Amino acid sequence: MHLTAMNTYTPSARDIIGSSPLIAIENEEPAKLIVDPPLPEPLTQGRVFIQYRTENLRVLPVFGKAALEVSPRIGHIHITVDDLPWHFVDTSGETLILVGLEPGPHKVLIELADPTHKVITSETVMFTLPNPER
Repeated sequence: MHLTAMNTYTPSARDIIGSSPLIAIENEEPAKLIVDPPLPEPLTQGRVFIQYRTENLRVLPVFGKAALEVSPRIGHIHITVDDLPWHFVDTSGETLILVGLEPGPHKVLIELADPTHKVITSETVMFTLPNPER
């Protein structure tokens, strides 16, 4: 904890971003996925921006069985739109952006997966795209 001259609390880097990714963590807590609803402004324009974050897992483009031994834990995101029989993978850790969907109700399944594509946890986001403004 760092105190300034006025005795107000300034959060440390560790307070905000957690443990250093350079040091192995023993007995890691379970990985968590936190997904926000789509941002309202882009949604009115037919674009879907979904922000998410993870806890106890870093999203990185690293795959394969050997990556299961990495600590702190790593993984990636699977995204399935409207129950389609396929999904795409995201390793950026950034806001998901979907464009080209028809107006109407939609569902996006966001899965947190380990480096071998085994799903750890998931969240579903449901929303309705409005008809284009004229």
